[in-house]
Order: sequence, then structure tokens, then C-alpha cells
Amino acid sequence: MKRLTVFSIQSFAGPFVVTFFISMVMLIMQFTWVYIDDLMGKGLSVGVIIELMFYVSASLIPLALPLAILLSSIMTLGNLAENNELTALKSSGLSLFRILRPLTQTVVLIAVATFFFSNYVIPVANLKWHTIIFDIQETKVGMLLTPGSYSKEIDGYAIKVKSGNDNTFYGITIHDYTDPNILKTVKADSGTVYKGDNGKYLLFHLSNGIVHEELQAQAPVFTNQGQPFHTGDFRPSRTTQFKAATYKMELVGFDLNKSDEELFKNDYEMLNVFQINEAKDSLQRKQDKFLSDFGKTNLNNRPFSQSINFEGLPKSNLGKPKVANEIEQLQAIPSKIIKLSDLTKKERVAAVNAAIVSARSMVGTAEEQAEFLRAFKLNYEQYQIEFHRKFALSGAIIVLFFVGAPLGAIVRKGGFGAPVVIAALLFMVYFVLFSVGQNLAGSGVLSPFWGMWLPTAVLIPIACILMVAAANDLGVFDRKLWRYILTFGRRR
Repeated sequence: MKRLTVFSIQSFAGPFVVTFFISMVMLIMQFTWVYIDDLMGKGLSVGVIIELMFYVSASLIPLALPLAILLSSIMTLGNLAENNELTALKSSGLSLFRILRPLTQTVVLIAVATFFFSNYVIPVANLKWHTIIFDIQETKVGMLLTPGSYSKEIDGYAIKVKSGNDNTFYGITIHDYTDPNILKTVKADSGTVYKGDNGKYLLFHLSNGIVHEELQAQAPVFTNQGQPFHTGDFRPSRTTQFKAATYKMELVGFDLNKSDEELFKNDYEMLNVFQINEAKDSLQRKQDKFLSDFGKTNLNNRPFSQSINFEGLPKSNLGKPKVANEIEQLQAIPSKIIKLSDLTKKERVAAVNAAIVSARSMVGTAEEQAEFLRAFKLNYEQYQIEFHRKFALSGAIIVLFFVGAPLGAIVRKGGFGAPVVIAALLFMVYFVLFSVGQNLAGSGVLSPFWGMWLPTAVLIPIACILMVAAANDLGVFDRKLWRYILTFGRRR
């Protein structure tokens, strides 16, 4: 049995490590593709890029593990079945469940470790890389330029553009004052602005323009006959035309600034399950207080409630200005019920208009408060979703193992051929279910619990069917399998 344990774990470890790193590379490439516009042209240092990818990689580990577990389990059992090793083990009297026991224990340990990793490491990694991405997004060089006005953010330059956005502008005028002896003006029809590789220079790639350079006024020059060659207001100049040119400016004070991580640390993605529970309790208390205050405010706006509150005031407070104002308002309340029919036509119109205005105001206030409560509820559910996500991910790892292992025994194929195709299709189903469940939970259609556990709930029956089929050496579409399942094992 000890040899079986060692043999099983060794057969599983190799494919698991390989597929895990392949999954990580794919997920990192996807992340890079999503944020490519924010990373390009910012002149970021290698250290910033490495730090960003390090924290992103840590946050992607729980996403890479399900695919790695699924693919490695298919490959491991597929190799055993293809080489008839699984048949030999069964012939020696071992059931499929006994053969899978070492791998099951290993996968359960991986799932538990994944939960602790998701609970304690992922929130810190999310906080770090979200902060870095925020800082990178805030260093857009295009934000230095405002169409229609001169920008003097860069020392020694005055830059004006007519139109444009992001990093592309039109009607560019650049006045260069960096050399006190030369006034240089550059005009171009269009251009693209970006940072240099080291982040120390701002580069303008200009198209169709001119460069006009003018020196300071020169001292008078006289000919041999004493005639002035030119007076003191003479300014040598030259003009150069170009179709394409690159203009370089030195940047000072525009390096990547680190934001305070306190700005993001209370977001639901940055918390562990204990902090999420505390945040949920805090939000619930705020909601209860908001509803209580809203009810009291509406109640106190009614004259009847005002009179009751007045009756409860201590007699010593009657002389205070605030209480005196309330007394004046209460004195305006009629002492008896006034019927609408007792009023004149003019008074009835005024009363009806006042009632309509009051009703509209109350409806508008109620709608605003209802919208606020909906937003409050959605925010509360985001914390619920994140809470269940940490547990559902570990559960998905175990379920995907029990999907992949019997499937590998059934298809009897190892290597990176058929297992990769099967694993890709199954993981696609899992990922679609995960995305759909998350979106439905986020929009309030499903509860956060069912939204996050939807993939697991769908895959558990599939895993049970496959385990029964593999344990009894039956095909998935074999009639004997379904007869065996429907009769709860009494008939085959």
C-alpha cells in the first residue's frame, strides 16, 4: 500500500506541476492583454513591472489550480489505464476508490491550502497590484495636455493642442524656453505623445510641421565705411520644415508615485473571511440605522407626531428658542378637522396644490432612499460573494478532481493529446458556470451562496456518474450504467 501511495503521488505530481505553470502563464498573458493600454508608453521601470507581475501571479494561483487539478487528474489516470496499470491494480482486488485514496488525500490538502492562501495571501496581493495599477493609470502623459489652452506643466515648455484625447493630438504648438538664448517654436498638424523607456523623457512623434528658431537681439554691426550693417533689434532666425520628427522633453517630477494603500484596503477583494464578516455586520448596522432615521424623520414631519413630541417636552425647555419655534408651528395647526367642502374654491385649489406638492416630494424622497438602499444591498452582496468565493474555490478543486480522475480511466488516454482537449472543454464549462453565477449573484438574481456554488452544484452529479462508470468499467452511454444508477446499484 505504501508503494501504491508513493507511485500514485509521483504519477500525479509531474503533470500537476507542468499544467499548473502552463495555466499560470495563460492567465498572466490574459491579464497583460487586459491592461496593455495602461502599461504601454508609460516608461515604467523593470522593477515596477516585476513587482506588478509578482502580486498578480499570487492572486491568479487559485484560478490556475482548478485547471491544473482537472488536467493532471485526467492525464494521471489516463496513463495508468493506457498502460494497463489500472487494470492490474483492479485485478489485485483494489477498487477504484482505494486506488484514488492517496490522490484524494493529496487533493484535499491542496484544497485546504488553497483556502488559507485565498484567505490570507490573496487579499494582500490584490491590495498591492490594485494600488500599482491605480498609480500607473494615474500617470497618463496625455493628461498633461488640455485642448484649447497652453500647458506649462513641464518646466521650460509651453504646449498647446487644438484637439485630441488619450495620447493622440492635433494642431500642436510647442514653445521651447530651455535655452535662454534661443526661442524655439514647433508647430505640427498631429502627433502622438508617450514616455521614453526609462521614464525620464516625454517624446512627441510629430507629423507635417515646422520648426522656427530665433536668437536674442544681436549687438549692432558696422561696415568698414562706418555704416550700420544691422541695428540692435536684429534677430537671426531660421525655419525648418519636416514630414515626421520626434521631439524630446526632459520630465521632472512625473515618476510613478506610490498611493497610500489605506485607500483600497477596505474593498471586499482585500479582506479575509473574518474581516468580511466584520464588514458585513458594520454594513448591516448602518442599514438598520438608516432605515430607523428615515422612519423617524418622516414621522416627525407629520403634525400629529409633532404634537406628541411637544407634549413630552420638559416644562423647563419651553422658553428655549428652538422650542418656541416649534410652539409657533404647532399653533398654526387647526384645533379641529377641516373638511375640503367647507373651504372656498380658492382655498380648495390651494389645498389640493399643496397636497400634490407634498405627495410628489414624499414620492421623490422615497424613490431616492429606495435607490440608495438598492445600492447598499448590492454592496453588501459583493461582500457575501467574496465570502463564498473563498470556500467555493476549494470545493471546486475537489469536485474537478473527481470529474477528471474517472474520466481519465474511461478514455484510457494519457499525455497532452486527448486529455488536454477534454480538460479544456470541461474547464470552459466550469468557467462559464462560474462567470454566470457570479454575474447573477452580483445583479441580485441569485443569492451569493448559489451564485458562487453553482459550478460545484452542477459538476457534483457529473462527478458521481463518472465515478460509478469508472468503478464498474462501464461507458458513460452504456445502458447498464444508467440501469445501475436508476436502481441504486441493485441491477446492472
